Amino acid sequence: MKRPFFAVLGGMGTLATESYIRLVNKATHAHKDQEYLDYVVFNDASVPDRTAFILGTSTKDPFPVIADDIAKASAMGASFIVLICNTAHYFFERFQALTDVPIMHMPRGAVERMSAVYPASTHHPRVGFMGTEGSRACGVYQHEIEGAGYTYVAPDETLQKRIDSLIYDDVKGSGDLNRDRYLAVINKMLDDNGPYRCDVVVLGCTELSVLNEAFPMPRLPIIDAQAIVVEDSVARAKQLREQK
Repeated sequence: MKRPFFAVLGGMGTLATESYIRLVNKATHAHKDQEYLDYVVFNDASVPDRTAFILGTSTKDPFPVIADDIAKASAMGASFIVLICNTAHYFFERFQALTDVPIMHMPRGAVERMSAVYPASTHHPRVGFMGTEGSRACGVYQHEIEGAGYTYVAPDETLQKRIDSLIYDDVKGSGDLNRDRYLAVINKMLDDNGPYRCDVVVLGCTELSVLNEAFPMPRLPIIDAQAIVVEDSVARAKQLREQK
């Protein structure tokens, strides 16, 4: 019987998809070809900008394009689907309604892990969010964070523009990753004497996860949604393999 496989819906953007796949392969701890996981990657760069549609600055709807990828992944027999775009989780319920194949919910998984590592009841109540303007506006993380008992802290417009620059100018644009620019924003949110005073920072954009891969800072209270969905993907795929 053929081993189970999962489908990765990426291309939003491509560097973040590459990062996810690279981390999945590393986390598998394979020692020969046959020990790696089976997966299919849809690097669908044609998906319209999610943030622009959510904010109403574009009428190009990303839903039908991603829905088509979901239909294809389902028809191929994928055991589960990973959506490598935090902002696209704005459409999550509609996506899941299209298929019986479970779609992993990256924001929910990140908050569940945060609850285990940095419980809201033990001096970690304020959670700062770093992501796209679309994710900030639609509340995809706010809903999960507040539902878990935390205080959700969003960046103001000035800080959001700095986050946008990391996402669109650095990772998506030039590819020039700057540790100082990245760390400065995180420190701004964590500063005990600043306006945010966050206890934890959630990276809710896969481009920010690219920066976190390049410049890991394990001593800081950072929850990287993509790093967590990598671990969850590998664990789920290995479990399915063992069941066959």
